[in-house]
Amino acid sequence: MKIIGFTGGIGSGKTQVLSYIEENYDCLVILADEVAHKVKEPGQECYAALVELLGEGILAADGRIDRTVMAEKIFSGDKLLEKVNGLIHPAVKQYILAAIAQARRDGKPDFLFIEAALLIEGGYKDIVDELWYIYAPEQVRRDRLKASRAYSEEKITGIFGKQLSEDEFRRHCRVVIDNGGSLEDTYRQIDRKLEEYL
Repeated sequence: MKIIGFTGGIGSGKTQVLSYIEENYDCLVILADEVAHKVKEPGQECYAALVELLGEGILAADGRIDRTVMAEKIFSGDKLLEKVNGLIHPAVKQYILAAIAQARRDGKPDFLFIEAALLIEGGYKDIVDELWYIYAPEQVRRDRLKASRAYSEEKITGIFGKQLSEDEFRRHCRVVIDNGGSLEDTYRQIDRKLEEYL
């Protein structure tokens, strides 16, 4: 089983590329964002610690954490974001390590993909066999974010400013998939790379 870390800037098309891989290869895909939501569920690792840190005001009527309320609370103070990340990131990593161990015990699949925006910053390169960078030119990403999420130029610039530069991504990633052109071209690059391992 080959473990591949999957990263790239917002708007680079990681989700679409992963959907193609899931449909066409024997693989398990773990999305760090989804895991981050799971570890905040009642009874999970981060739930009690987050309620203690942020107060019961973040809870919805059903006892679950209200993501919107939690986000507003976190972004009202810099130190809170650091503390919340300090709880969630280690729990996400533990969950992913457990999933990898389980997949190894089961003796399948051929590939396990881990998608996370903070793959490099989070030290995942020690967990994966190799890192893939899904690249798309900045203007293409801007156009996609405006079309799919109705983000303003200002919002996009703000998000881009918080993410790693293209040079940083390229420095850490062994494989670069150019997703700036047609999807057919992107899929050809992926097929070529994954067929090498099969």
